[in-house]
Amino acid sequence: MGEQAMTGADGAPPLEHSSESDSGDATAPTSGQPPGPATAGMTADGASADAVEVPGAGMTADAGGAAGRQSRTSDIVPGPGGVMTDEVGVVTGELTLRTDFADGRVSLHVQYKDADEWYAVTGGDAPLTDPAGLDAVHDIAAGLLNRPEG
Repeated sequence: MGEQAMTGADGAPPLEHSSESDSGDATAPTSGQPPGPATAGMTADGASADAVEVPGAGMTADAGGAAGRQSRTSDIVPGPGGVMTDEVGVVTGELTLRTDFADGRVSLHVQYKDADEWYAVTGGDAPLTDPAGLDAVHDIAAGLLNRPEG
């Protein structure tokens, strides 16, 4: 029917024999190290899978980790009345919205597009126990504040 893979006693591919050799010796690995485990990459550094600990398993989106600072940004154009900020009052025109997560809290900030200064959105600070909710909070805030048609 089709080709079948052959494996050795430990599940590893069998060593190839040299067709030019009469001795029947297996071809030696060229790296000088024994071949690695035959578990398709499911162990680390040759240790058994149950002895390897992988904290977080790479499941956090940002380098800051689950408890670290994370941010999302979007360009917005607020409707009539603009966005109220704590520092300078109402800002209007083309803005950038930044939603930050740090220390169990989410906060909203805006800046004039391509400016350096960020302003805290009035009332834009709340507890957020799960950092996985950051994307949803950002999408909702951007949806509420972005009103380019008025």
